[in-house]
Amino acid sequence: MKLFQELLTLKERRRGFHIITNEVFTAIPQISEISKGMLQVFIQHTSASICINENADPTVRQDFEMFFNKAVKENDPDYIHDDEGDDDMPAHLKAALLGSSVNIPIRNGRLFVGTWQGIYLCEHRNHGGNRHLVLTAWGE
Repeated sequence: MKLFQELLTLKERRRGFHIITNEVFTAIPQISEISKGMLQVFIQHTSASICINENADPTVRQDFEMFFNKAVKENDPDYIHDDEGDDDMPAHLKAALLGSSVNIPIRNGRLFVGTWQGIYLCEHRNHGGNRHLVLTAWGE
């Protein structure tokens, strides 16, 4: 079995949902050596998240942002944790709902995702800064 691990730093992005599939694939070229395996994408932050969803129509990403902003309101007077601003606690809650990692099958040296699937960086902060991902691929 082969095992590879790379670190990927993503440049700061505005708040929202961003497709990063190509950046992930480019950052771990060793995937091409795996015929059957898995890639784990893990984000090292608690105010941004990772998920897989629609990769073609940008309105899906806009609707994601709208939904999560409605579901997890900012400026809620009941929040205690607001050290870094009004988007601080809501960003942590959104990240907890979406998660910090995804596992993606590898087949014949490629990510084996569906036709309309892409990897999202879900940026929940107005000014989140660079984001760090750990990419771990394994297989035969």
